[in-house]
Amino acid sequence: MSTQNTKTMQAIVQTDTSDPQALELTTVPLPELKEGEVLVKVHAAGVNRGDLMQAKGMYPPPKGESEIMGLECAGTIADPGTTGRQPGEEVGCLLAGGGYAEYVAVPEGQLTPKPTNLTLTETAGVVEAAATVWSNLGMVAGLQSGDKVLIHGGAGGIGSFAIQLCKAMGCEVAVTAGSAEKLEYCRQLGADRLINYKEQRFEEELAGWADIILDVIGGSYLEANIKSLAVDGRLVVIGLQGGPKGTLSLGRMLTRRQSVHATTLRARPRPMKAAIVASTVEHVWPLIEAGHITPNISRTFPLIDARCAHSYLNSGEHTGKVVLEVETA
Repeated sequence: MSTQNTKTMQAIVQTDTSDPQALELTTVPLPELKEGEVLVKVHAAGVNRGDLMQAKGMYPPPKGESEIMGLECAGTIADPGTTGRQPGEEVGCLLAGGGYAEYVAVPEGQLTPKPTNLTLTETAGVVEAAATVWSNLGMVAGLQSGDKVLIHGGAGGIGSFAIQLCKAMGCEVAVTAGSAEKLEYCRQLGADRLINYKEQRFEEELAGWADIILDVIGGSYLEANIKSLAVDGRLVVIGLQGGPKGTLSLGRMLTRRQSVHATTLRARPRPMKAAIVASTVEHVWPLIEAGHITPNISRTFPLIDARCAHSYLNSGEHTGKVVLEVETA
């Protein structure tokens, strides 16, 4: 493995942009710090569907951000730059890119403390999910105790985290998943109502029930989601696994005062990300440290096996998060 002194590092690079599996560990320049950034020595990096989409050429990083994949990581500060942070400090990182590497440059506002009860590997598996779930359920949808929440893809990394957050806040939770095994996993996390989307129509099971829906599917679920919403219900769409287009009845929404929000985290400006991270640490980190929310890592891979990690995530076999351990590569 390279060191800071060489000005190079090891990172996963897509060597053929037409092949999502052309992920190779190779030598690249060490990131150069900008004002307000720290250099983090990466211990582990979470694997997300956004990384799979980027490998397919469908989700490029925002302009000026790292072309290397990896939307979250955890490690230690190697160079605090101009920030006044301390070398050796253990941190989690919300990233626009760059996590699949030995080192990454991170804006100070996108650092989290490592939860006291988690390892760095576990921390790498909660940062992006925590920020995504809290920014959408807490900050956009106004999650409150007593709300009824439908979570699509309940067995995935986002869904696993969302179930636990909602239960910790005193909500009733329904989930969709595609197998009895995944639904049982969701039940163990606290889900109250379990719907197998391959056998049941969730809009019939939950007609007018949900105060909030967190949706990773998008277009193909749009109309059914609206039918599932209660009066004053809020639909928050954060993924497009079912395509970008759908139909809905504005008449139904008008009479029931329903709303639809569509958000992404990666493309937001840095000050907005810093505000999300600060709010997430304030509201969610105490729940993690109290043991109400756990990382639920399905499997870890060494960095050199990034293509295997992508294949595993893409297979749908996982429950919870997939993580790359960088120091063992």
